[in-house]
Amino acid sequence: MRVTDERYDKDRYRQELALRLVGHDARTQTVRRWTGLSDDRVRKLIRDYIRQDSGLQRHRGKSPQQVNYFLRNEHILAHAHALAALFVLFGAYQPGATRLRAPSLRRGVLLCDAFECYQRVLPSPCIDLEHADFLLQVLQRGDEIQLCWCPSCESLNLTEYIRLRSGPCRVCGASLPSPWSPAARMRRTSHPP
Repeated sequence: MRVTDERYDKDRYRQELALRLVGHDARTQTVRRWTGLSDDRVRKLIRDYIRQDSGLQRHRGKSPQQVNYFLRNEHILAHAHALAALFVLFGAYQPGATRLRAPSLRRGVLLCDAFECYQRVLPSPCIDLEHADFLLQVLQRGDEIQLCWCPSCESLNLTEYIRLRSGPCRVCGASLPSPWSPAARMRRTSHPP
């Protein structure tokens, strides 16, 4: 077998993405969802390619599922804003998409690219890859938190979907559009989440 054969490229890409995700302490189920590899295959990759003395700790249990993590204090919320903006910048999340995008190798690479940029840009990052993956899922669903553009300064803001009043923009302080405005309602009916 030649490693350069095209028929083995997809499997090699899966393994490379799996090792990249594991390097960021991703749970086995997260690696499986993004790569399509079986649990057993992920564990074998970890055993064969990750050194035992590397200090890598494997997380067990369910992945994060509480949106309140991102809204609990201003520091984490600011980091979630930055990470969401990087998702848009790298193309892992496309605002206004009319349908949910399934996990794929390409999007998994974009998730890792955005997360690694977040780790390099922000001092002492407080969001791990598991929470970053969850943030991407929640943004894609659009039913709990969403991104909205400030009409004044055109900055990107992370807001709760169910809010009674529009909040201020994090950059300029201008009032953000309410999700209950007629224009927003029209967008919701024409572009289902």
